[in-house]
Amino acid sequence: MERAMADACAEGVKAVVFGDLFLTDVRAYRERQLARAGMRAIFPLWGKDTATLAHEMIRGGLGARLTCLDPRVMPRELAGHLFDEELLERLPPAVDPCGENCEFHTFVFAGPIFSAPIPVEVGETVERDGFVFTDVAPTNPNSLPTRTRLVARAGG
Repeated sequence: MERAMADACAEGVKAVVFGDLFLTDVRAYRERQLARAGMRAIFPLWGKDTATLAHEMIRGGLGARLTCLDPRVMPRELAGHLFDEELLERLPPAVDPCGENCEFHTFVFAGPIFSAPIPVEVGETVERDGFVFTDVAPTNPNSLPTRTRLVARAGG
């Protein structure tokens, strides 16, 4: 991340936007790391109700799949599932609809800020280190713009 942020800063990027909602320790970490690179963090969703936000994102055209989940709090068969209204209905009551307590993580492949959806394929699902992971990858990563490939390799 440090190298990717240094490259972005050299290209004139001054800030990075994060979708964090309420984990203050994560926010503080991101702010510290970016400050070291001479950048600032922006949190436009901070404090927003996650149930409302999840439905708004889906209605707004977000396309995402679950890539990792914690099987202690979620059914294993939801790994790889689309982030959609059906998923929200199937989540156990204790699971945050946006996965803000690390119940799940997603790969976003479409949305209003994308010029076009990224075609993806869902691969193998495996369980290791107490989590369930599903491979989700662009069907042709070489067709993505160079910047997108850089960010994807940097883990962002």
